[in-house]
Amino acid sequence: MSRISAVELRDAVLDEGSFQSWDVAPVDVRPDAAYSADLAAARDATGLDESVLTGEGTVFGRRVAVVACEFDFLAGSIGVAAAERITAAIERATALRLPLLASPSSGGTRMQEGTVAFLQMVKIAAAVTLHKRAQLPYLVYLRHPTTGGVFASWGSLGHITVAEPGALVGFLGPRVYEHLYGEPFPSGVQTAENLQHHGVIDGVVPLTLLRGTLDRALKVVSDIPEPAPVAESGDDLPDVPAWTSIEASRRPDRPGASHLLRHGCTERVLLSGTGQGETASTTLLALARFSGQPAVVLGQQRVTGGLVGPASLREARRGMALAAGLGLPLVLVIDTAGPALSAEAEQGGLAGEIARCLSDLVTLEVPTVSVLLGQGSGGPALAMVPADRVLAALHGWLAPLPPEGASAIVFRDTDHAPELAAAQGVRSADLQRDGIVDVVVGEYPDAADEPVAFSERMARAIAVELAALRKQPASQRLAARLDRYRRLGL
Repeated sequence: MSRISAVELRDAVLDEGSFQSWDVAPVDVRPDAAYSADLAAARDATGLDESVLTGEGTVFGRRVAVVACEFDFLAGSIGVAAAERITAAIERATALRLPLLASPSSGGTRMQEGTVAFLQMVKIAAAVTLHKRAQLPYLVYLRHPTTGGVFASWGSLGHITVAEPGALVGFLGPRVYEHLYGEPFPSGVQTAENLQHHGVIDGVVPLTLLRGTLDRALKVVSDIPEPAPVAESGDDLPDVPAWTSIEASRRPDRPGASHLLRHGCTERVLLSGTGQGETASTTLLALARFSGQPAVVLGQQRVTGGLVGPASLREARRGMALAAGLGLPLVLVIDTAGPALSAEAEQGGLAGEIARCLSDLVTLEVPTVSVLLGQGSGGPALAMVPADRVLAALHGWLAPLPPEGASAIVFRDTDHAPELAAAQGVRSADLQRDGIVDVVVGEYPDAADEPVAFSERMARAIAVELAALRKQPASQRLAARLDRYRRLGL
């Protein structure tokens, strides 16, 4: 496939005429005659003085730093001079507090410089980490091809990572593999699409759509929030039996997390997977705005047979880490029939992942809002509850087990499920009475009967809470959260 040049990437993303180069003359690596000839040929062929260009420009008027490899310059390889240029650009972006778009297209380490070049990835990774530690966005667009140490360092550290369609992306170059092992590398593995399918990267985005995708992401991660919406007056909600709510929550046409995102949010950027080779159909991860209030959105999705396993919870923890890393509020949408009960889930560390989610969430330093949208059954629901503020739909509920499971324990049958649901206090009104839920959002009479209006209503309620939480000092907010759960039930 044809390759996107560094200049094409720069011009496709930035506002016309806005680019300002940060490049200075490359450091002298004292090349021998053969290497000098290679460098001279690469400069003549590309019009560039090294395998990477750096600088800043604007995206719809918003300042952004850019680092982009040029593959036609010695296969985009990174030696001492290129690494110094990249590192200096990252450090400058951090000092200027600019979002950074990195776009590798490289075969990896420059072989002409050997081990010294190999070790350059350390300082690049360090600079990226310090940039992220300053809660500045680091966004990665992988171009064809990206392999070797570049993919294994700054190409894999993005808060958000997408790739161009069909791009070859992988750690071990296929040519190296074939020469080492005498057979071709399995086809279809090192492709952008396969990596997205396995949750290694967040998406596959053609160059023509990258500018718009970057703009939406920056509206969430960089732009200031809009004024808070006016809180709606609380209506007197009907006294609904617990079993009525449980049946309503299980309607197949009930709006879920994806519906809330589609009809209640703007600037949606869908993310994918744990970043560690796992993805789960039962988890939704995105950047979005609720009535102008930016947030990372982490949602449980109601899919057929969709019980929550370890991968779902690891993806949830990625969402928590992303919110913390970007300094963004986190919105958690709870809607689960319960945990996956299987040998695979046990061996995959389900219990430990629930524990780590609880630990991460209750101590998270950014504002958090949990939304009990429908079913809230078992450990996977509990793992997403302990937020600063907890909202519930009228028919949302929370219980240690599905009522049928509780009935099986107490009565050795499932016939007493409605009775136990009422006795356990699982419905939204009971949860509010017990201090577990702060706000109950109405359904008229059922979210499935008014899906768009309900999603818009819930989104406004979330936005009101987000705006209020942002005004609180972080230490005060965290102390209040810990005190709340310390005293719950006492």
